[in-house]
Amino acid sequence: MTARGWALFAAMSVIWGIPYLLIKVAVDEVSVPVLVFTRSAIGAVLLLPMALSRQARTLLRRHWKAVAGFAFFEMIAAWLLLSDAERHLTSSLTGLLIAAAPIIAAVLDRLTGGERLGPLRMAGLGIGLAGVAVLAGPGLSAGGAWPVIEVLLTATCYAIAPLIAARYLADVPGPALTSACLGLAALMYLTPAALTWPRHVLTPHAYLAIGTLAALCTALAFVVFFALIREVGATRALLFTYVNPAVALVAGVLVLREPLTWLHISGLVLILTGSVLASRVGAQKPSGVSSEDVADEEPTGDVDVG
Repeated sequence: MTARGWALFAAMSVIWGIPYLLIKVAVDEVSVPVLVFTRSAIGAVLLLPMALSRQARTLLRRHWKAVAGFAFFEMIAAWLLLSDAERHLTSSLTGLLIAAAPIIAAVLDRLTGGERLGPLRMAGLGIGLAGVAVLAGPGLSAGGAWPVIEVLLTATCYAIAPLIAARYLADVPGPALTSACLGLAALMYLTPAALTWPRHVLTPHAYLAIGTLAALCTALAFVVFFALIREVGATRALLFTYVNPAVALVAGVLVLREPLTWLHISGLVLILTGSVLASRVGAQKPSGVSSEDVADEEPTGDVDVG
């Protein structure tokens, strides 16, 4: 990997590892609909210049049902559940539980006619689920069952969205898809956000968290992500998703002084080990699929933005 590739890889590891920290800060001062709306609206506006081509608009109209489905699972439902859960759970625990998404994705892919799960991948599922169980215990004690369920439902949303993108949206440019989905999410949350808009002046920390989440972790993140794909290829690029949970853990502990226990570390190791094994894919690519198709397909697939 080149120096530029490593720099982009490190950037993505951090950019999509800190949203959990930022969400935790923001939901202390604004409602969940306000947070989801501002994140979506700002991100959509910033990415709009990259999604104005006639070809992109044509493809979005042609696949509008899949675009709506992707937006629902990747942003509209996922960000609502995630932000609400973080009103009760620590950001570090949330980031660790979200790491179960690749495991859930492997199961859903198999159930919907995807690649068969061999013994190694089945073992990965078991190991990963054991890690989720290790982490869910402290979560249930700290915030109750529903916030933990919300995070696991978010991980399920992040697992479903890749299947939609890979099977129906492979020919849609990433920035155009992202901008359209963010715009749709902003429209969905416009009224709830207006009804719950804060009447008090926010602290600088809240403004910084919301602005960083929208501009850095949403808009810029996708630009860097696609640059990383072009630099190192889709397969290597997606390896950063295994670093994000560790970044979320470290950020929560250092910035918010959240507790760090052996259960956190053990759960992280188990989930990441299980994810690596469960998400292994065969060396053979489907016939008729070029490397460019794969590069277009995977970025809009296994995307966990928090």
